[in-house]
Amino acid sequence: MLCFIDTVTDPYWNLAAEEYLLYNMKEPIFRLWRNSPAVICGKYQNARAEINSEFIRKNNIPVVRRLTGGGAVFHDLGNINFTFIEKKREGEDTSDMFRRFTMPIIEALQALGVDASLQGRNDLVIDGKKFSGNAICTHKNRVLQHGTLLFSASMGNLSGALNTRPEKFIGKSVKSNVARVTNISEHLPESKTMDVLEFMNYLKEFITSRTDEEEYIIRDYTQEEYQAITELRNSKYATDEWNFGNSPEYTFNNTFRLPCGFFEIFLSIGQGTIKECRIMGDYFFLKPTENICEALTGIPHTHEAIMKALSPFDLKEYFGADISEELASNMM
Repeated sequence: MLCFIDTVTDPYWNLAAEEYLLYNMKEPIFRLWRNSPAVICGKYQNARAEINSEFIRKNNIPVVRRLTGGGAVFHDLGNINFTFIEKKREGEDTSDMFRRFTMPIIEALQALGVDASLQGRNDLVIDGKKFSGNAICTHKNRVLQHGTLLFSASMGNLSGALNTRPEKFIGKSVKSNVARVTNISEHLPESKTMDVLEFMNYLKEFITSRTDEEEYIIRDYTQEEYQAITELRNSKYATDEWNFGNSPEYTFNNTFRLPCGFFEIFLSIGQGTIKECRIMGDYFFLKPTENICEALTGIPHTHEAIMKALSPFDLKEYFGADISEELASNMM
């Protein structure tokens, strides 16, 4: 089994690497990797409905869509991700796969004196609190299963990045479940304390030294592999088309009050683009609001695109005040 212990923490690159390894290699693979702060959404989720857009924008946190299903998760350098890629076994369903691929992690933690277990189909817990979510996808005769391992993650950033107002979104996408979470580091015995990199090295040593498994071969990416992953990163995983354009159609509704009046915003979004825009309220105006709605129709549903579309207008003539930032923020 090939073993990759990655030092790259770029979330776009790391998600591209998952696809490359699944689609292009024949050998079984074990991988450990970390991301700098990012929100990672499931393949079929509505990315906009899963994030606190204002928090994401102010903290410059990227949102990246992965190949696998499941809910949105927050990654930072206090979180370790593990990946197994192997051939599918005949008759094995997803529950069997989750049990098979999470067992080495559970055994590694139990060897440290941490009472970890699999709960439900795909969550790992300690004392009933979740520290690992897992997801699966398949390609031809191969299956990829990857999971998070909260070790010393920032719980404040985790809740802030994923905190949203779901009542503003109406659609058929899969919504993430909010669960009680915990960091592994809080449950280590005093005699076994370590930092996140030491824990990552411990996992590598424990899993690759298991005598009942095939031999693990630790290696780096070749120059050609690294370049191919980088190209996939740039052409797919770092693009709004993949990360937001893949979102299902949904409507966005918001009401808010500014010094110049009360506002109601109605947006219809498809493939990450504003298909329809209506702005209503009790503000005073000199020019028709329809001009603004027309300018916002057909643009990406992003803060940057909205600000750019509003920039040619003197909003004092439309709403009685220059409220471009307030409008853009409240449309997210």
